[in-house]
Amino acid sequence: MVLFRPLALLLALVVSDRHCLPWSVSISETQGPGAAFQSLSLNCSSHVPTLKLLRVRPPTTFFDALNLSVTMWQGIYMGKLTLNNTARLDTLAVSHYELQLQVTCGTLVMEGPLSVDVQRDPDHIQCAGRFISPAGEVIQVPETVTPGARLYTLLLPDLRLQGAQINITSAQDPPHFPGPFSIDGQGWLQAPAQGLSGQAPKTFRLHVLVTWGAGRSCGGTLTVRVLSAPSGRVSFPERNRNITIPEDLVPGSEVVQVQARGLDVRYEILSPAPCPLFSIGPADGVIRTTGPLDLALAPGAAVTVLQVKAFERLLPWASVQLELTVNVTPVNRWPPRCHPALLVTQVPETVPVGTVLRTFTCADRDSPASTLDYQLRFHGPPGLPSLCLSGRDLKVNATLDCDAPGACFQLAASVLVLDGGQPPMTTEVPVLVTVTPVNEFSPACAPSVFRVREDARPRTLLGSVAGTDMDYPHDRIEYSSPGGSDTFAVDRLSGEVRLLGPLDYEQQRLHRLTVLVTDQRGDRDSAHRRSGSCTVTIEVEDVNDHAPECEPPFQELTIHTSPGRSSEVTKVSCRVPQEPQRLAFSYSIVGGDSQSRFSLRGAALVHSDVASGPPLPEQPRTYELLIRVADAGPSAPHLSTTATVIVHVVPWRASTAATSTHRATVPSAGTPLLVTDTETFWQPEAWFVAALTVTGALLLWTLGWLLRGLLRGSAWGLQTPSKPAQALRLSSIRGAEGFKEGSTEGSTEGSTEGSTEAPKTETRQAPSSITGLQHFDGRAQDSRTGRGYLFSTRTGARRWL
Repeated sequence: MVLFRPLALLLALVVSDRHCLPWSVSISETQGPGAAFQSLSLNCSSHVPTLKLLRVRPPTTFFDALNLSVTMWQGIYMGKLTLNNTARLDTLAVSHYELQLQVTCGTLVMEGPLSVDVQRDPDHIQCAGRFISPAGEVIQVPETVTPGARLYTLLLPDLRLQGAQINITSAQDPPHFPGPFSIDGQGWLQAPAQGLSGQAPKTFRLHVLVTWGAGRSCGGTLTVRVLSAPSGRVSFPERNRNITIPEDLVPGSEVVQVQARGLDVRYEILSPAPCPLFSIGPADGVIRTTGPLDLALAPGAAVTVLQVKAFERLLPWASVQLELTVNVTPVNRWPPRCHPALLVTQVPETVPVGTVLRTFTCADRDSPASTLDYQLRFHGPPGLPSLCLSGRDLKVNATLDCDAPGACFQLAASVLVLDGGQPPMTTEVPVLVTVTPVNEFSPACAPSVFRVREDARPRTLLGSVAGTDMDYPHDRIEYSSPGGSDTFAVDRLSGEVRLLGPLDYEQQRLHRLTVLVTDQRGDRDSAHRRSGSCTVTIEVEDVNDHAPECEPPFQELTIHTSPGRSSEVTKVSCRVPQEPQRLAFSYSIVGGDSQSRFSLRGAALVHSDVASGPPLPEQPRTYELLIRVADAGPSAPHLSTTATVIVHVVPWRASTAATSTHRATVPSAGTPLLVTDTETFWQPEAWFVAALTVTGALLLWTLGWLLRGLLRGSAWGLQTPSKPAQALRLSSIRGAEGFKEGSTEGSTEGSTEGSTEAPKTETRQAPSSITGLQHFDGRAQDSRTGRGYLFSTRTGARRWL
C-alpha cells in the first residue's frame, strides 16, 4: 500500500546528526560525478531497505543512478545519496530539481518528495570554453551591427561578487581598428562606438585577461570576423512580445516558444546574462523555467525582459533579436481550510424544521482576514432540498418524511467555500446526512374471503393477505396466525394462506382464520414495532366425491313375454349414503341390449315386444344388462356406478299354462357367484377330429412317438370332469329343471363359504334345440383388481362386468 505523505514523516529517515531528512537540500555546482550529496539513515527493523527514484523535474539524467548504499550500525541502516557518472551541475542552466523518492521496507512501500537546490560556488570561478584554448574563440558579426552592441559573453559566473576585472590587453590602434572594442565587468564584449560598417571582411584579434582575488587570473583570445551585410533571411514575425505566466510553474515548465523565419535557425538569450530564471532551447526556441518563480522569495522575478537572438547555424552573422517581456503574476495557492473537513451525521425523520445540524469554521491561509463565501450544493435525492445553509450554519429545510420510496434515507450535499484570491480557490466539504426512520404507524390488512374445493390437496394456495404499512419500507411486514391452525398456514413473509389438512364440506363449510401483521425493521428499536390484525374467511366448496350405490347391485330375473306388449321388468334403487340430499340420478343402458328390447323410464326397466321390432325369438334368451346410474345436478364431477341385471326372457306359447316371474337377488354385502351345472355328454368338434387325424399320422411316422401320442390321445379323449366341475354341473342340473340339455342360466347366490342352490324357475320344458347355445354360466371377482366378471365353465372364456 502506497501512502502519499512526506518521506520524512513516514519513514523516520534521519541524517547523521539524527535530524529528520529535510524536504529540501542544497548542493554545490562543484559536485562532480559520483559525489555524495546527502547522508541519511533508515530505521527498518526486520528487512533491508531499498531506495528508488521515481521521477525528476525538470527531467535530467544526473540522478538516474541514485541509490541507497546501505551499511548497518546499531540497528540503523546508514546510506548516502550520490550522483551518477554523467552529472554536470550548472546553476546557470537549472538551479532547482524536484525528486520523487520511494523507500521500501519489507512489504511497506512509501513515497516522498525531495527538493535539490543547486548553489553557486564563489570560489569556482574559472575561464571556460574555447576562449581559453590555444586557438581561442572565433565570433562572426555582420558589418551592419549596431554600434556598441553586445557581440559575445564570457561565461564567468559571479564576477561582480569577486571584484573581477576584465581587460583587453592587445593593441587596437587605427587604422587597423575602426575603434576600440570594450568589455565590461559582466563579460559582455561590445562593438566599437563607431560601428563596423565598411570593415568587412576584416578580422580583429583581441587578447582578454581576467583577474580576481589575490593573483588569480585567466586569459584567452577572441577573434572577431566582420562579415558582409546579412541577406535578411532570418527574421521574427514581431520584434517585441509580452507574456504572462503564473508563479506556481515548476522548474522545467514551458513558458513560450519563439520562432524565427530562416534556414536551420538557432536561438540564444543575450540578456540577462547569466539568466537565472529562464533558458532557451538552441534548436526549438522553447523558453523554460530553470527555478521556482516564488514572488514572496524573489520579488524581482515579477518582470523579466529577455533579449533573444536568432541566427542561422551556417551564417551566424545573419541574426535578428527579439525583446520578450515575461510577467509573473501571483497565484492564490492555498484553498480555504474548514472544520470539519467532512460531515457525516444522522438524524431521525421527526427532527423539526430549522434544526441546526452543524456550523462550519473555515480560514484562508493566503488572506486570513478575507471574507469567505459559503454555498450549499444539494446532490440528492431530487426534489425539494431538505437542507439549507444560513451563513455558516447547516439547517434542516423541510420535513424529513421517510415514508415514501426513495424519500430521504441519505441526504447527499456539499458545502462549497470560496476565497477572494486570483484565481479563486475553493474547498468542498462533503455532507452526508442519514435520516433514520421512526415507526409512526401500525400496519393493517383488509378482511379477505377465499374459496376452496373440499378435494384440494395439502399445500394448495388459497390466496394472499395484503398487509399495508404507512411507514417505509412498506413491504417489511411479517404475517402470523395467533394460536396456530392444523388446517391452514400463513407464510411469514409473503402472507400466502395455504391448506395443510383435508377439508370436508359435509362436516364444516366455513372456516375463519385470524392473521396478525407486524412491521419489521421500521425502527432500530425492536420495542417500537407495531402490529394489526384481520380476519380471513375460507368457504369450502362442495365436491361430488361419493358415487351412487344401488340396492341390490346385482339382479337376476325371468320374464314371460307376450307379442305386442310392454312390461316393467324391475326398478333400480340407488342412493348416496354419505349425502342423503342427493336424489337426482340419471339412468342409461350401457350394455347387453343387443336387440333393443329394453328401455328405461326413469329408474324402471321396461321390456317391449312391439310388432315393428324384429320377430320374437322362438327360444328363451338371456340378456345381461348393464345400467349406468349417475348423479345429476350442479355438482361436478358426476360420479356413476353400474348395476347388473340378468333377464331370462321366455317367449309366449299357446300351450303355456301359467306365467310367472321369479326374481333372485344377491345381497350387496357379498360377491355374487353364478354356478350352472349341466348334463355330462361328449360331442366332438371339428378341431378334435383334425387333431386325432394328425396324431394318427405321426404314430405311423415313428414308432417311438406312436406310443406317447397314443397315450396322450387316449388320456385326452377319455378324461372325465373334475370333482369341482361335476359339482357345478350337478348344481346347474338341479337349478334348471325347466330346460333339458339347454343353456339357460340358473342363478345361485355365491358366498365365501360355498354355493347355495338358486330357486327354481316355474316354466314349461324348453325345446331340446337350445342345448347347443353357448353361455357364461359362472360369476366371480378378480382377487387383484376387485373387478367382477362372468365366465364359462365349459370353455373358460371370461366377460368383464
